[in-house]
Amino acid sequence: MKQKKKYQGVIVPVVTPLTADYQLDHKAVDQILANFRQHDTKPFILGTTGEAASIPFSVKEDYIKYVGKSKQAGETFYAGIAANVLQESVELAKRCHDAGIDVVAANLPSYYALSEDQMLRYFEQLADQSPAPLIIYNIPATTHMFIPLPVLDKLSQHENIVGVKDSERSEERMQESLRLWTGREDFSYFLGWAAQSAECLFRGGDGLIPSTGNFIPGIYKELYQAVEQGNREKAFELQKHSDQLGAVYQAGRTLGQSLWALKVLMQEAGLCQPHMMPPLTAGTEAEAAALVQSLKELISKENIHFTSTNSYA
Repeated sequence: MKQKKKYQGVIVPVVTPLTADYQLDHKAVDQILANFRQHDTKPFILGTTGEAASIPFSVKEDYIKYVGKSKQAGETFYAGIAANVLQESVELAKRCHDAGIDVVAANLPSYYALSEDQMLRYFEQLADQSPAPLIIYNIPATTHMFIPLPVLDKLSQHENIVGVKDSERSEERMQESLRLWTGREDFSYFLGWAAQSAECLFRGGDGLIPSTGNFIPGIYKELYQAVEQGNREKAFELQKHSDQLGAVYQAGRTLGQSLWALKVLMQEAGLCQPHMMPPLTAGTEAEAAALVQSLKELISKENIHFTSTNSYA
């Protein structure tokens, strides 16, 4: 991290907390946001972690409006607007802007295989019509396509495209991205490859977007600060803890299964219930109990402590 940018820091891709009848759990939203505020982390709703592909428009609209009303002075809020229909994304962007959301994010539509020119034109059309600044989200794991860096670099020149979150796991791609955008004051680079978070920050990345921050945001505040202070030993120790904590709910599970497991750990932290929106489903009570036990054993074994307040300190 070499310079201050408008969009940077720890941004947590928030789960969508649900009631048993598949509505937004407003109380849980309040608890999650309060936990983030204690650790100087920013929320990003309706992304992959937020089950956005499965959430009905009415629940999305409720989430956007409720979070917008909860926003406090000086806070920066992010929201996903991805859809397979361009005008649906534009409409979501308008709802976000009207609600006070600062930045919107979108990945590629994922039904048709797209050419590079089609990718370019899609994001240009979306950015032209969005009233809010746009972050492009490259996530091949769900779209089954990757956005080539030359396309992203051309899009980075658009006045309403302010950054990229890149979840593609490629050391070469990360290095080239840093070369292209580290010196750009008007464009932010967020790596979505959690295991390389500390390394990317030391090389000039602009922030973190860690799903594990849903239940232990404090570790990422400390990691970010350690990088700012040039403390490599502390930063990489925290990176190790992040990797271990992520493995508790991700290892051996599909992406969808891991989102339920994440909500189980959030339930243990008193933040939300583990209800999932179909087609995703919950696991068994025995699986949930094993998850919680694994988390407790890890924290005890590794002596994981955080100076900032969180549910496990």
